[in-house]
Amino acid sequence: VQLVESGGGVVQPGGSLRLSCAASGVQFEDYHFGWFRHVPGKEREGVAWISNVDGTTGYADSVKGRFTISSDNAKNTVYLQMDNLTPEDTAWYLCVTDPRQIWWRGIWRQNVARWGQGIQVTVSS
Repeated sequence: VQLVESGGGVVQPGGSLRLSCAASGVQFEDYHFGWFRHVPGKEREGVAWISNVDGTTGYADSVKGRFTISSDNAKNTVYLQMDNLTPEDTAWYLCVTDPRQIWWRGIWRQNVARWGQGIQVTVSS
């Protein structure tokens, strides 16, 4: 299983970015995907998840209403559209996948089957 993230970079506050996560070596339609982010010195934070099994999605409260996760089965790619970005969104963003749900009853699964290498998002004026 391989996950390759792209689309990160530097953006001004209020701006937008779209992250992509291209997956290979996995039965895409049968897996769950998610995005985490990490800032040095802080705990890794679950951001968004999507189930390719039933199409459900979910978000951390800190990004709800600003971020949108989606999935393109034809391209084996998961996206994270990030709008109205703030400096607090600056982090290393990582794509994850697992045959089990990434989020369940308030708990973000940390022991997922595969992590991508991640990509930097910096929000700064």
